[in-house]
Amino acid sequence: MPNCEKVLVFAEVAEDGNLSKLTLELMGLGGRLASELDGELDAVLLGDGIETRADELASLGACSVYVADDPSLGEYNPDTYFEVLQKLLQEKKALTVLAGHTPAGQDLMPRLAFMLGAGLVTDCVGIRLDPKGHEPVFIKPIFGGNALASLVVKTPRRFATVRARVGTVPEAGSSGGEVIALDAPSDEPRVKVLAREKEDRGVQLEDSRVVVAGGRGMGGVEGFNALEELAGVLGGAVGASRPPCDSGWVPSTAQVGITGKIVAPDLYIAVAISGSSQHLSGMSESGKIVAINQDPEAYIFKVADFGVTGDWKRVLPAFTESLKKHVE
Repeated sequence: MPNCEKVLVFAEVAEDGNLSKLTLELMGLGGRLASELDGELDAVLLGDGIETRADELASLGACSVYVADDPSLGEYNPDTYFEVLQKLLQEKKALTVLAGHTPAGQDLMPRLAFMLGAGLVTDCVGIRLDPKGHEPVFIKPIFGGNALASLVVKTPRRFATVRARVGTVPEAGSSGGEVIALDAPSDEPRVKVLAREKEDRGVQLEDSRVVVAGGRGMGGVEGFNALEELAGVLGGAVGASRPPCDSGWVPSTAQVGITGKIVAPDLYIAVAISGSSQHLSGMSESGKIVAINQDPEAYIFKVADFGVTGDWKRVLPAFTESLKKHVE
């Protein structure tokens, strides 16, 4: 393996027009990885009216920031984004490409890896060097989140999607990186966005430092109203296991688990959740886990840092009122 490692971060812009929090974390993670491998960190950003964001990436340690700024890239489209990124990666020999484990990252990275004959590891919760310091080791949950696998990609080029809260946001420095313009996509996309409807979901699960989640044992919509009150006190977001979403008590966007959202808040409060492997895979990297369940044998207690055995209808109101006093 060559001494100089090129690490490329696929940057994304959030709905407010700023770089996403996960992108900032990837810049810190990619910068550390490049430094340990005696290499360089680059970034690529696609969108419309993103010149300022490109300068910000340069200030975060990118030696080169590749930018495709064009109205056709204002909305994410797999056809247009793929065309620009494939051309870039065919010309620039970045050995490690990092993207967030986001809808765009999960969509693009498998396509690019396949077309370029590269290995891909998805849903990473950590990246470290092997004991000899020669190549990255990608860490990801397996068996529904019950174990972690350490994987090494044997192809010359490697791709990875990374969860939130894995990297650390770097401090901005003087903008010394070079911003390089990329050509806009030339092919007509096969898929076009005809309309976009924004759903007001309040605090976003993926970004929240506190998540209060409920399971089948909440009994219905009324139970989740109680969770909304607790989440409001803590400034957090409300999540759910799959059964409440399937029952229509909460929208599907609230689902946490292997087929839902992957979250890693500082505090995760699981109320009336048994702790299936499918759910645990979506929240196992949380900082602290508090479980409230009337079944003392519930598996959720095995992964919780703190547990309360009891009916949530008795425990939750007292818990919420006590927190209100401390917050006030």
